[in-house]
Amino acid sequence: MRYRTARTLPDDEFRRLTGVKRPTFELMLKVLRKAQREKHSKGGRPNSVALAERLLMALTYWREYRTYFHIGQSYGIEESVCYRNIRWIEDALIVSGAFRLPGKKALLASDVNYEVVLVDATETPVERPKKSKHAAIPARRSGTR
Repeated sequence: MRYRTARTLPDDEFRRLTGVKRPTFELMLKVLRKAQREKHSKGGRPNSVALAERLLMALTYWREYRTYFHIGQSYGIEESVCYRNIRWIEDALIVSGAFRLPGKKALLASDVNYEVVLVDATETPVERPKKSKHAAIPARRSGTR
C-alpha cells in the first residue's frame, strides 16, 4: 500500500497497517528528513522514492516480514534499492536515539506506564512424514513377467 492511501486511513487502521501510531510515524519522518538533509548537504543523487514511502517500506518489512523482492515489486524498484533504503532508514533511526527504549533501572524508577508488545518468534520444526523403506522401493506391477 502506498503512503497516499495509508494516510487517509483512520488512526486505528493506520496503526494496524504500520505497527506505529500516526504521531510516531510523523516523528520518524521528522528525524529522517533531518538525516536526509545531512546526507545530501554535500550533494548527491536524489532518491527516486519519497521519504514517507521509504519509511512505509521499512515499517512493512518489519511488520510483515516481506522479502525485499516483494516490497521492491510493490514500489516498482529493484530488490537492492529496497534493501539500501530500508537499511538507511534503520541506521538513521538508530543514530537519532529518539526511539530507544529506556534501560531497566529507568523503567523501574519512573512512574510512566509503558505499553509493550512481546512477540514469540521461536522456530518450530515442520512436521513431515517419515521416510520409509517402502517409499524408496518402486512397487512391482502385478501380472507382468
